[in-house]
Amino acid sequence: MIPFIDLKAQQKLIRHKIDERIKIVLDHGQYILGPEVKELERKLSIYTDSEFVLCCSSGTDALLLALLGLKLKPGEGVIVPAFSFASSAEVMPLLGAIPIFIDIEDDTFNIDPGKLADAFNTATEMGIIVKGIMSVGLFGQPADMDPINEFAKNNNLWVLDDAAQSFGGKYHGNNVGNLCEVTATSFFPAKPLGCYGDGGAIFTNDPEIYEIANSSHVHGMGKSRYEYDRIGMNARISTIQAAILLEKLEIFPSELNKRQAVANNYYKHLNDLNLEIKLPLLKSKFISSWAQYTIILPDNINRNKLQESLKFKDIPTAVYYPIPLNEHKPYKNYPVSKSGLINTNYLARNVLSLPMHPYLSEDDIIYISKNIYEAFKNN
Repeated sequence: MIPFIDLKAQQKLIRHKIDERIKIVLDHGQYILGPEVKELERKLSIYTDSEFVLCCSSGTDALLLALLGLKLKPGEGVIVPAFSFASSAEVMPLLGAIPIFIDIEDDTFNIDPGKLADAFNTATEMGIIVKGIMSVGLFGQPADMDPINEFAKNNNLWVLDDAAQSFGGKYHGNNVGNLCEVTATSFFPAKPLGCYGDGGAIFTNDPEIYEIANSSHVHGMGKSRYEYDRIGMNARISTIQAAILLEKLEIFPSELNKRQAVANNYYKHLNDLNLEIKLPLLKSKFISSWAQYTIILPDNINRNKLQESLKFKDIPTAVYYPIPLNEHKPYKNYPVSKSGLINTNYLARNVLSLPMHPYLSEDDIIYISKNIYEAFKNN
């Protein structure tokens, strides 16, 4: 079986260093907010060139803390892609706010900046005051932030970048984590930079956003331990997870290069098949973290049958995401942009993600490509 994500191969390289890091934590016994947490925040700040970094308990909590820092209020609206994981939308209703669903580009899987005005006007006509935009760097490539930030500036909105999958990517030479007012990421084990449990972080250059988020992630704590400035939550990262991430961060740049090499090999071998497969487009001056390698199948190919055929050949696949967010029961009553969700609906039916990790060999990719070709011919 070809691993869809091979964490074991990675662990073999750094297991002894991780064991030593965990031993140090066990020895000093500061399992919550130990020194490794601050060390990780400092190194992530250097990596992203972001002034303030707050590590927390998950990517979802990172989004929630970022919204608290942005002072989102009940009844206010946030424009968000309908083609994303649930956490991108669920954090708004948790605060009593309203997600406004917008379509994505059909080649990058990311928010379509040309449709922002339609989403904004849709909400305004419904009496919803839009306060911000949540961009999502889906599958690893950052969203096109310049036009998104420009629209936000012209309409007095903030931008929160959901970089759960795109952390490690770059946009016009700038690292994800420093492309807008605030960025949130996830350290879920399957992410390009993942721990061995749940974890997340927010990045910002705004001291007030950081101060509110930092207080909120420890129950709203003020200057002293039992002084509370606001209603907060328990969203602290485990010191052991921070220790693990410190060692993973050391090899992160090398692994990103290896992911790009894997993506290049996929392009070479899948493109040579001359099948009606649309391969992921990487825009000029964009660098992807390649969290996933996702292809787009033509309508005449049965995705379920293709997956079964590949599974029979020990090739795992996944579908992210088969149902647009606005079609799920909790989100059906929230607004959809007047320009519709044509690309979202099409991609939900036709995307397929292939194995992707830094240790995927070219021989593996040749084998995957060969079996995709045979499955197409037999479909």
